[in-house]
Amino acid sequence: MMMLTSLSSSLLSSSLSLTGPPPSNSNGYLSSSLPSPRRRLNPKPNHHHRNRHLSLPLLPGTSPTRSIHCSSSMPLEVSTSSAQLQDSLLYSSAFWVTQSIIALNADVVRDGSCYLYASVTAALSVTESEVEGHDFKIKLEEDSGGIPQNVIAKFPHIRDYKAFRVPSTVDAKSLVKCQLAVATFGSDGKCSYATGLQLPGVLDELFAYDGPLGAHYSEDAVTLYLWAPTAQAVCACVYKNVNSRDPMEVVQLKEVNGVWSVEGSKDWEGCYYVYEVSVYHPSTLHVEKCYANDPYARGLSPDSQRTLFVNLDSDSLKPEGWEKLADEKPIILSFSDISIYELHVRDFSANDHTVHPDFRGGYLAFTPEDSAGVLHLKKLSNAGITHVHLLPSFQFAGVDDVKENWKCVDSTVLEKLPPDSIEQQAQITLIQDDDGYNWGYNPVLWGVPKGSYASNPSGSCRTVEFRKMVQALNHIGLRVVLDVVYNHLHGNGPFDENSVLDKIVPGYYLRRNTDGFIEHSTCVNNTASEHYMVERLIIDDLLNWVGNYKVDGFRFDLMGHIMKSTMVKAKDAINRLTKERDGIDGLSVYIYGEGWDFGEVANNGRGINASQCNLGGTRIGSFNDRIRDAMLGGSPFGHPLQQGFVTGLMLQPNGHDHGGKDAEELMLSAAKDHIQVGMAANLRDYVLTNSDGKEVKGMEVLTYGGAPVAYALHPAETINYVSAHDNETLFDVVSMKTPVEISVDERCRLNHLATSVIAFSQGIPFFHAGDEMLRSKSLDRDSYNSGDWFNRLDFTYNSNNWGVGLPPKQKNEKHWPLIRPRLADPSFKPQKNHILAAINNFLDVLQIRYSSPLFRLMTANAIQERVRFHNTGPSWVPGVIVMSFEDGHRGVPGLTQLDPNYSFIVVIFNASPSEVSFASPVLRARTFQLHPYTGSYFLVQLAIRILLGQNTADLVFNGTAMSADEVVKNSSYETSTGCFTVPPMTTSVFVECR
Repeated sequence: MMMLTSLSSSLLSSSLSLTGPPPSNSNGYLSSSLPSPRRRLNPKPNHHHRNRHLSLPLLPGTSPTRSIHCSSSMPLEVSTSSAQLQDSLLYSSAFWVTQSIIALNADVVRDGSCYLYASVTAALSVTESEVEGHDFKIKLEEDSGGIPQNVIAKFPHIRDYKAFRVPSTVDAKSLVKCQLAVATFGSDGKCSYATGLQLPGVLDELFAYDGPLGAHYSEDAVTLYLWAPTAQAVCACVYKNVNSRDPMEVVQLKEVNGVWSVEGSKDWEGCYYVYEVSVYHPSTLHVEKCYANDPYARGLSPDSQRTLFVNLDSDSLKPEGWEKLADEKPIILSFSDISIYELHVRDFSANDHTVHPDFRGGYLAFTPEDSAGVLHLKKLSNAGITHVHLLPSFQFAGVDDVKENWKCVDSTVLEKLPPDSIEQQAQITLIQDDDGYNWGYNPVLWGVPKGSYASNPSGSCRTVEFRKMVQALNHIGLRVVLDVVYNHLHGNGPFDENSVLDKIVPGYYLRRNTDGFIEHSTCVNNTASEHYMVERLIIDDLLNWVGNYKVDGFRFDLMGHIMKSTMVKAKDAINRLTKERDGIDGLSVYIYGEGWDFGEVANNGRGINASQCNLGGTRIGSFNDRIRDAMLGGSPFGHPLQQGFVTGLMLQPNGHDHGGKDAEELMLSAAKDHIQVGMAANLRDYVLTNSDGKEVKGMEVLTYGGAPVAYALHPAETINYVSAHDNETLFDVVSMKTPVEISVDERCRLNHLATSVIAFSQGIPFFHAGDEMLRSKSLDRDSYNSGDWFNRLDFTYNSNNWGVGLPPKQKNEKHWPLIRPRLADPSFKPQKNHILAAINNFLDVLQIRYSSPLFRLMTANAIQERVRFHNTGPSWVPGVIVMSFEDGHRGVPGLTQLDPNYSFIVVIFNASPSEVSFASPVLRARTFQLHPYTGSYFLVQLAIRILLGQNTADLVFNGTAMSADEVVKNSSYETSTGCFTVPPMTTSVFVECR
């Protein structure tokens, strides 16, 4: 049996010409026409077929490659059809899982012989009697021991496959560089089955690597390291600057055990480079020359055409005081103290005329101290918001980094159009792929700040400005969360300009189905964190953002598509960072994400994934969709008129058929149970009385689909929210679901009621930017690419952006008949006084949350001991939730004392359209009064004004309620009866002072 190393490795290295990529006007890429949706489900496999071959000499005994017709719909099992046999290699249905085991689907393996074939030049073709064009043919024998358990744990979707043993004499490290196929033959000698191979299992066993990757800088050299074990050759094309047409150097990298490296000149720093990787690509069935950026890039040219040699440790890239920032960050004593404000970088300032025009829509807009947006953030920070969550700010596709290439609309023309006009969306969608707007969930390179948010996308400008943004936010008391998107990549294949990882190790970084085609359940091009080097890249990237940019937290997009083990390892790696050794307090970095369980990973289909139900005990947070849906009604994917607890279910019917009065009553009581579980941090073991009057645990309260409502074991594992960037804004949902005849004042009150439920819940509250300003997107349900027009934020508080035209047709047209009359009705639009009242009310609830540690309990046990719900059982007052917090007293046995000011707190949420009275024997004979709405905000402002010698008279209170909401002041408590009275659509907080 011939071994590849002895015959072909020298051929591979000597015959690959180091010519470099084409000139920069073509960038060495074929343009991609992939669209860039926020969520694109199940696109068809994209097979590129080109008759390209590397000019490698044929090894003795091989035959030229046959022409292969490309088909995306052939059956798994081949018959006698010659065309089908040829097409079979488009599939990769066999799995090389360890050095010694190849797994084949038991359903297609019949009695007969089985062989592994390899071709250095990708010349394999299948006939009825043989696989031709091979350099190596290896007999495989079935292993009666079956698939090893450790392999099944890693690849559970092939647990029922048969195992075939690879002879120990086979040089697997060399074979993985070839085109590979497995074929079975019947007793008649005819080929019954043939397929390509998936290699991640054997690559992980043979080439898992923990050494340096990317560009490393020393005093006199720059060294490149690239993990590419299947590559036949790698060279680096180095360019003097971003505009250089031809490379100044083309250097070949040398391989040691799958890692290619080269030591270059110190003069490379500040230059650009691109890798030329010669590698077999299963999507084309050819050895291709792929031109790719460095997966560990830390800088880029505009639009990711080349990687920048940038040393992030250089003092010239650090803003003044950068090294001291770890000591200046706002203090977080517990994750329970966190409140999150979700914000899009461009939304923040694109419409803010108090920001310098060159800074609008970018990182530097966060640095002025007196812009309208920054002043607004200061208010939020002073009131209690601790973290700003920034939507994706790494390098993503969909927005040109060069601002001069953007197209725009004339907003002065759009402003003159009717509020329900079709014209605004028509003009916006006409240029939506050529403007400066996109949410950014189209990852290209995870480790580099997005160029379009920098004042100059070339050079190291984006690094410096991102750091200045983090520093500025920290200095006004706000930590920074980066939205990361490790679950998918925007590009794939050898020619897509947005493809990086799939060019370097094809078929490894992207998760594939059992036929070998890329999974697309997340949107497009799912990644596979169950593979060792994918997991490593994710963890290294997180450490890059924490270490080099001092980011304070991460929100994981579609976290459920990432393995739980990856998330835990990432958290542990960050937690090990210390201020003394690394300049970072890793224990203060908070991690959370979307724990949805769907697609190929559902029910642990690819291993134990980071879904809601699997994260208990990790202290990793996940979004609680249960409380959102119970409050608003239905789900974002259901009927838009489905009502919930806050939007009028049963108590203010909107005309939608909910199934009759009995069904509505049942739905409302279930919604209340779901909300109460959520307000107790969605703890699995929290015991409460349900709507039937039974004592149950949170996990025993079920969703409408029968799944447990509660999944958390610790309050830090629950992110309570009612709206986010996805789907309609809170105000838009309220405006759609409530009856058309109610007033805008009532809708504003319900908006506030919803945010107050989130603010007063145990766990971590999360608010979408603008909820506090009644933000509207003109009822757009998916504004990822709807431009500045539909996504505008107005920090002058003059407009909430309601009624700026019918929302874009693609995602909203079927609901236009419901949307149009609402937008056309002027009574739906809030005025400035409504917006100002909403902001003040939002600040009030934040101040209350931070006025007492009882709102922010740090353990599940503390929540069980101190949090109670009172309006429970079948006789509950509909539309009302009553929650209390009890504290202990110093020197008194029982509960310890946490709050120096209040011994007991009662919060009543009245979502009904009428005033309600509620009496409880448990709450009788106490000395409750309305909360003074002072909290930490009052104390901080008082201290600041005293320090600056400013007037403090307007801050002093005399023990009466200071809320901006006049209605809530009509709330009352009667000591003798224990009866609370609360106005309609109002949240009232009562405290018993010590």
